[in-house]
Amino acid sequence: MSINGGFGRRSMRRVKCFIIALLFPILALAQDAPLFTEDFPPEEFADRRAKVYDAIGPEAVAVLQGEATPRGYVKFRQTNEFYYLSGIEVPHVYLVLNGASRQTTLYLEHRKEGRERSEGKMLSVEDADLVRELSGIESVSAIENLSADLGSLQRRGSVNTIYTLFQPAEGFAESRDLGIRRITDRLSDPWDGRPSRQAHFIGLLKERLPGMTIADLNPTIDELRLIKSPREMEVIRKATRLSSLAIMEAMRSVEPGVVEREIDAVAKFIYYRDGAQGDAYYSLVASGPNAPFPHYHQGARTMQEGELLLMDYAPDVGYYMSDITRMMPVSGRFTPAHRQLYGFYVRAYRAILDNIRPGVTANEIKKEAASIMRETYENWTFANDAHSRGALRFVESYEASANRPGSGRLGHGVGMATHDVGSFEGPLREGMVFTIEPALRVPEEQLYIRMEDLIIIHADHAEIVSDFVPMEIDDIEALMAELGLLQKYPDLDEFSHARE
Repeated sequence: MSINGGFGRRSMRRVKCFIIALLFPILALAQDAPLFTEDFPPEEFADRRAKVYDAIGPEAVAVLQGEATPRGYVKFRQTNEFYYLSGIEVPHVYLVLNGASRQTTLYLEHRKEGRERSEGKMLSVEDADLVRELSGIESVSAIENLSADLGSLQRRGSVNTIYTLFQPAEGFAESRDLGIRRITDRLSDPWDGRPSRQAHFIGLLKERLPGMTIADLNPTIDELRLIKSPREMEVIRKATRLSSLAIMEAMRSVEPGVVEREIDAVAKFIYYRDGAQGDAYYSLVASGPNAPFPHYHQGARTMQEGELLLMDYAPDVGYYMSDITRMMPVSGRFTPAHRQLYGFYVRAYRAILDNIRPGVTANEIKKEAASIMRETYENWTFANDAHSRGALRFVESYEASANRPGSGRLGHGVGMATHDVGSFEGPLREGMVFTIEPALRVPEEQLYIRMEDLIIIHADHAEIVSDFVPMEIDDIEALMAELGLLQKYPDLDEFSHARE
């Protein structure tokens, strides 16, 4: 038994939160919810901040702006960057990392008693002792003190550079590429044109702290996020398991007459039942002619006999994502033509997946895989010339990529964002997490085949976290023969007819 009487770290935090809550009359009703993340201990966030101190040096500070209050009845979600360095999940907060003192100050709003009576306890500056206890952040101050504190550092001459985010902060179901698209769309609107929140914040820093150099913090955080810790890997594994289970349930539930959005509903049930806090990205449930659009997400089409369905969907679990894709025949069995083409794709896909390992570059893996793909194609029989041409283009495209200088990645990184940050140039290293997703197209028949798996690189091997999800034809067909959730529970029309 530990000195805490048998309580673990997580239990002790809950007890501390409950005791502190009893001190506030407005919280007379019991609230059983953690006020700080239980996925990571304070020490992990402190280690990340220490690496930022090392990067910015003793004559600089890093300043991060947290997420604002969301629009509508939407659960608040902190930005990835702010959460990565603090674990704090309340809106309108700021973080200052001082490279000289190697200490961090968190700036919080004052308590909103009316909101707490309605929504429950939220951390505020009045909880400074509790915040320090839970998060390990050394100093807590009121938000209105931020300007004066930064000005004081400038006047003393101890700081000449402020590092902050230049790129859009990643929010709910958002990777940086989508954040940039959202901002450019707004800037191109002649009746809008507002700058990004990051650009506005940089402008305020320049205006209120003239003479200070404003530098980009993104490269530092991006490189830190590239290599995942063991705890980060475990959260990513959970997101991957949930994504995989949702795809497997989709295989059971798909049949002619099902609408794409129904498969989205099945996945959401699995995600939220098992602890997801949201979507990693909108569900890509694309049947028949919708599949060639890689990011089709309307979910409006009714599936037909003889078609293929692409499902690409994953949850947000504790601020970490996954990204898994599988193909399946809508009728439960592949047609003879689809069986031939899909069978070739699986062999080619496995040529990539099975050659991934630490210590080699993406180009080296691609060259090995391309050689196997070429040999497989030359010995494969296809149902028609269009399928053969599509397979040949697939092989030739991969061969060209393998021989292209500087082709530094096999797919895309995954972590706090579905399209995660960080450079994958050079040999694969322990702690890298990414997916592969090569696509085969037959435009003459509007056919599109793509799979995707999540890979974690370890010191001596590559872990294919999603490898238990069926990809072989016989395994897919066997799973699809099982009864699915959609068949167990009637839709609204069936329920209404049953009552009549």
